[in-house]
Amino acid sequence: MKRTQLILAIILMAGLWQKSNAQDLALPNPSTKQTIIQELGLGKVSITYSRPHVKNRKIFGGLVPFGQVWRTGANEATAITFSENVIVEGHHIPAGTYALFCIPEKELWTIILNRAVGQWGSYTYNQQDDLVRFTIKPEQVTEQQESFTIQFINPTTNSTAMALSWDHTHAAIHVAANDDAKIMANIDQLMSAEKITNLTYFNAIQYYYINNKDNDQALKWISGAEKAFPKRGSYRLFESRFLLRKGDKAGARSAAEEGIRLSKEKHDEEYLRLNEEALELAKK
Repeated sequence: MKRTQLILAIILMAGLWQKSNAQDLALPNPSTKQTIIQELGLGKVSITYSRPHVKNRKIFGGLVPFGQVWRTGANEATAITFSENVIVEGHHIPAGTYALFCIPEKELWTIILNRAVGQWGSYTYNQQDDLVRFTIKPEQVTEQQESFTIQFINPTTNSTAMALSWDHTHAAIHVAANDDAKIMANIDQLMSAEKITNLTYFNAIQYYYINNKDNDQALKWISGAEKAFPKRGSYRLFESRFLLRKGDKAGARSAAEEGIRLSKEKHDEEYLRLNEEALELAKK
């Protein structure tokens, strides 16, 4: 009898729970969540945050008090993930996920990367969990940003800035890739192989050009690439660029002219245009 009564009680409780659960009201989040991702060097930077609105309120110095730790958004503290080691405003940051907090002031903001991810607001924030703190200078802008917004601006192969905008305040945090040593070691390994592919040649030469590496080494690779993969306007383009960087305008003009000829033969409009641009630069 007792066993039967226990089973009936469990069934009744389960039914009550389901009824209560069915009556819960699902509502849209007033501060919607957004995740943004930006490629950087060999990896990516991703930010997940919630977006509160101005709603005719005073934001900084009001809703967000000066001198207090702010979650950098709404709801859970903003989370930022670096898939590779990076440099943030001059500070070396290991790959990982961090909570992004701010302490806004009129003249300077303190930016905090904190190891305790997943906090609701900043109520349990503990400075002992900070990885790093640094300051940036915000600016006041004419155009109002109604919804708090984080976006990546001015992205390049190895740098970008995270722009924080709300109401009439804008602040930018600069981030740079920190993987040059890893890339250079990979290049050295691949370029010392017995057989080097066209893609390896191209990527190594392009990396040396973009990052202002050894001109003479790059020109040696270009010579090898032109022998292994002849009649390519792409290598003549880089030859022209590196020679011009060394101050050899005559050599740069000659390489660009040959690149134009090869590109026309192959009907390669992209490298035809780029070699023409290189030729104009070499003529100056």
